[in-house]
Amino acid sequence: MTGSLLGAPPVPPAAGPPHPPARQQPHWPEGPALRSSLAALGRSLPLVLPDECARLRSRLAAVARGEAFLVQGGDCAESLDALDAGSIRRTVATLGGVADVLGRALELPTVTVGRLAGQYAKPRSAETEIRDGVELPVYRGDAVNGHAFTAADRTPDPGRLVRVRDASAATLNLVRALTANEDGTAPEGLPRELYTSHEGLVLDYERALTRDDPAGGGRYASSGHLLWIGERTRQLDGAHVAYFAGIGNPIAVKVGPTAGTDELIRLVDRLDPDRDPGRLTLIVRMGAGRIRDVLPDLISKTVAEGMTVGWVSDPMHGNTVGAPCGRKTRRFDDILDETAGFFEVTRGLGVHPGGIHLELTGDDVAECVGGTGGGVGYDELPGGYRSVCDPRLNRRQSLDLARRLAALVARPPSPADAGGRPTGRDTAS
Repeated sequence: MTGSLLGAPPVPPAAGPPHPPARQQPHWPEGPALRSSLAALGRSLPLVLPDECARLRSRLAAVARGEAFLVQGGDCAESLDALDAGSIRRTVATLGGVADVLGRALELPTVTVGRLAGQYAKPRSAETEIRDGVELPVYRGDAVNGHAFTAADRTPDPGRLVRVRDASAATLNLVRALTANEDGTAPEGLPRELYTSHEGLVLDYERALTRDDPAGGGRYASSGHLLWIGERTRQLDGAHVAYFAGIGNPIAVKVGPTAGTDELIRLVDRLDPDRDPGRLTLIVRMGAGRIRDVLPDLISKTVAEGMTVGWVSDPMHGNTVGAPCGRKTRRFDDILDETAGFFEVTRGLGVHPGGIHLELTGDDVAECVGGTGGGVGYDELPGGYRSVCDPRLNRRQSLDLARRLAALVARPPSPADAGGRPTGRDTAS
């Protein structure tokens, strides 16, 4: 990833019809604070430039054509209180390690994209949370409110949008410094190019950071190189699909087990009407027990329609379970099994398995259980859990997953590979 943070000032969008209904949006307090924050965002410099987004789009076109492999990963949700250069470097190095292992096994170039410099908002299944008889708004990520269970922290604060933009800029500057030597090579153990991504969830934030593309025409999201629509906000008539249809960035959509084939085809038609490879990536998150049953029909129907998209596996979100201590966790074996099932299905249908999307960290946390040599045990979760939301693979588990997956995908699949399938309980997130 290269380029400066400099760019032309924003041009206000033309007046148009009212926005369609938007799900999963904050209930901001009454008053001028939101207007003030959005005005500040509108005056700010773009975080990424359109030529960088176009470069990533060309890299993802290679993924869609079967000529490259996407490795995307990072925090479930970034935290303003945990902005740390060492942690960011370790996560970037872990991503680079996963990409190196899988790229060698597949004999393909890799495209490395971080869940960072913008992953500060999370969709939730409920509006409120109750503890000991006290009901407060649910935590929606640091872009909206605080994690502590207090009325002050849980009240949505529009000022956080500006703080998140500034933290994203700081992270982006660090990543640029980490991944580029003066001669254009990358320091040892780090990817040469690293692009940023996040779920484009809070539309007030995304619209305020939308800019004109003076060279290519149209408009683009300057908040990150790649944005995705989540499982809970991909309604065809919803505000997220409408917004994403109007930006020129490469985009992605999370596709869970409830997605119907007709719905998916209409969604692709809306978001990628020109059938442009690299424009749209479909990130499938089915659960280890369902991937082999649900995915074949989705792929077959979209291929029959002549749609060239990148198919990527998210083996995290369909495999979230409750741990005895009350924390959410994910079992390493379920994560590996869903990824293996993804490769079995795609290869069996003659479609390129285009990538993997992981929630991971380079830090020594204990959030997901299992891994080689026993890995992380359930008893380690209470003392080793650091995520403000969902569980992540630590560095050892991430590299272990890459090596185990490499052993499966570097040779033709055998009947034994399709054997026992441990089941994971689906959760939408």
